[in-house]
Amino acid sequence: MSDWKPKLIASDMDGTLLRSDETVAPATLEQIEAWGADGVPFVLATGRPPRWMVGIREVIGTGTAVCCNGAVMLDLGAFEVTHERTVAPEVLQQITAGLRAAQPGTWFAVEYGLEFRHEPVYQPRWDVNAPGVAQATLEEMVSAPVAKLLARHEDLSREEFIALVDEVVGDLATVTNSSSDALVEISALGVSKATGLADVCAELGITAGDVVFFGDMPNDVEAFHWVREGGGRAVAMGNAHPDVLAAATDVTDTNDEDGVAVFLASLR
Repeated sequence: MSDWKPKLIASDMDGTLLRSDETVAPATLEQIEAWGADGVPFVLATGRPPRWMVGIREVIGTGTAVCCNGAVMLDLGAFEVTHERTVAPEVLQQITAGLRAAQPGTWFAVEYGLEFRHEPVYQPRWDVNAPGVAQATLEEMVSAPVAKLLARHEDLSREEFIALVDEVVGDLATVTNSSSDALVEISALGVSKATGLADVCAELGITAGDVVFFGDMPNDVEAFHWVREGGGRAVAMGNAHPDVLAAATDVTDTNDEDGVAVFLASLR
């Protein structure tokens, strides 16, 4: 694949495109702009909700962002949600009831559109007083479709909690995580960054074999499999989780060493 060139560049944000200080390296921006000038679009694929995309929009500008682990498509230029794949209320109710029964110390929050709602006892780590963020009862949160259900536990380890959620959720929805905390992200069944990127590719008339995708956390693994099986390049950052490294076709430098820029430069 020494002469292989992408027709689409896609990247996760935290731990991948962004340095630890949440900036994008000048070298990375130069590569994105250079490939863009050659007609190769750049797409973000992140677990972040749309409301967390304001800062990166100021850096990247226009384009598509696959948010909420594939559940939401965001037009960065217009800053409008163009499509959502949601979890139905009856599924939300079954999952939350099951988790609360199995582990009463589980607390919930939901993402939809540009909004975030959380139980009063749920402890958000970011955007505590930001616009669109408010408290709600669990009954209120599970009464309408949402893009993402978040479940958090303050006492269990990350591994214990993920195993618990996997067992309770089963085949009702898609479970993933992108945090070092006991925080689990739950999307509609079958929804992942892979499905979001597949939708983008379908609109552009390209395949997974045309894609280079960069990632670092378990919520990138499905997209890695999709890209790899299609013949594209699934590139793990040097700081990536072991599951991501195992699924990768290539490994680049860490996010703080501008690994995205280093790999893109090697393809030119």
